[in-house]
Amino acid sequence: TQNSHTAKTVSRKSLCFLNNQRVSGAENMKIILVFLFVAPLALSARAEKDHSSFDSAASPETKSRFAMLDDVRILANGLLQLGHGLKDFVHKTKGQMNDIFQKLYIFDRSFYELSLQTSEIKEEEEQLRQTTARLQINNEEIKNLSQEMNSKIEDLIQNKIQLQEKVWGLEDKVTKLAIIQPSIQETKEISSLKAFVEQQDNHIKQLLKIVEDQHVQLDRQHNQIMELEDKLNHIELQELAENSFTEEQTEPEAIPFPVHNATAVIYKSDGAAPDCTALSNSGIRSSGVYTIKPNGSEAFNVYCEMKFGSSWTVIQNRVDGSLDFNQTWDAYANGFGELNEEFWLGLNKTYSITKQGDYILRIELQDWKDNKRYIEYAFSLGGPETDYTLQLSRISGSIPNALPEQTELRFSTADRDVDIINDFNCPENYLGGWWHSECEETNLNGKYVAPRSRGRLDRRKGLYWKPKKGRYYLLKSTKIMIHPTDLKSFD
Repeated sequence: TQNSHTAKTVSRKSLCFLNNQRVSGAENMKIILVFLFVAPLALSARAEKDHSSFDSAASPETKSRFAMLDDVRILANGLLQLGHGLKDFVHKTKGQMNDIFQKLYIFDRSFYELSLQTSEIKEEEEQLRQTTARLQINNEEIKNLSQEMNSKIEDLIQNKIQLQEKVWGLEDKVTKLAIIQPSIQETKEISSLKAFVEQQDNHIKQLLKIVEDQHVQLDRQHNQIMELEDKLNHIELQELAENSFTEEQTEPEAIPFPVHNATAVIYKSDGAAPDCTALSNSGIRSSGVYTIKPNGSEAFNVYCEMKFGSSWTVIQNRVDGSLDFNQTWDAYANGFGELNEEFWLGLNKTYSITKQGDYILRIELQDWKDNKRYIEYAFSLGGPETDYTLQLSRISGSIPNALPEQTELRFSTADRDVDIINDFNCPENYLGGWWHSECEETNLNGKYVAPRSRGRLDRRKGLYWKPKKGRYYLLKSTKIMIHPTDLKSFD
């Protein structure tokens, strides 16, 4: 009787725990084992009781049978609940294992791509080392040859000095012979000496020219060796060094813009300016927020920046990371941020300005050592029906190009990715809307990341400039501006 009571109590507690789902998978297994162990004890105890009271009166037998049926029903319900719990646990475990396998697959793929990049870097480094070794050997040979040539030149100079002394002596003799008629033999000797002197002088001139050529070649080889050593040092320290531009870039002088026979952008009849350049030509000479009204568009505010004696319309400005650029498609179409701080003007507004004529796109970059660079493009921007397709052609700049040229680039965001590359959603991985062509090039609308003191740059997230052949430049600030190509159209 006591064992039967214990079995009922354990069964009811087990069922209570399973119904409330307050135990983990391991605890469920423990309860199953306890239940399976106690259940036979309860049944055997009930069987012994029934056997001992077999000869008892009829009413006790009937009561015992009903008690056994109750126990069986309790056990059956318990086993049924345990089965459902085990089924849910198995499904949950399968789901977790599928997630783990998916993450392992992604990690394995990323690790494989990283290993390929590492192998390419090692091969390039080995080729550079071999080239450097060959150039060093050539440099040593050239140095030895140069020393030999210098020695020969010194000997020739000594011979020339001796010959000049002889010539001077001959000139004295010739002067004397001008007074006293020389003999035929002396005349032949003088002619022979003159011819010998001229021959030696020509030979010395040839040797001097050869030496000069050798010096030029030696300097060229030395410069190549220095460049290769810089490349080797750069490869070895690239992953650990802080990414920055190599030297301070001063602001360039104003350069003439190419003229593309653009249709002149003129004022509206109501006096509203179509862009910042028109405002500048009307007499405004200070940077700030102004209202413009492009042809065929509503009026809106823009930030105009004075530069090179004219005014540029700023379409993007990032200085401190105070504004989150991981925005939706609608936000990038309409614009966001404060015009006096960080902002994105908006694709609709930019398109309404650029469709008036031909414009130049200027990108200004600054790294974390306050070094500055710029690059300028002739460009065209499509409308919303083309997903604001951008096409670039580099004009000038002080940094290698990092954006595809002569290629139609469609704008995309995390919630509207036009081109899926390698089954990855580029804007979602790289954060921020941009004209993506591949999931590894420049992104000036990425997450604002400050460099870590002794860490690696997270190249997949951040504000950076990445030429096709070159390293990543982690940026502190960026500014994108536009200006009409035909300056005379505003005069």
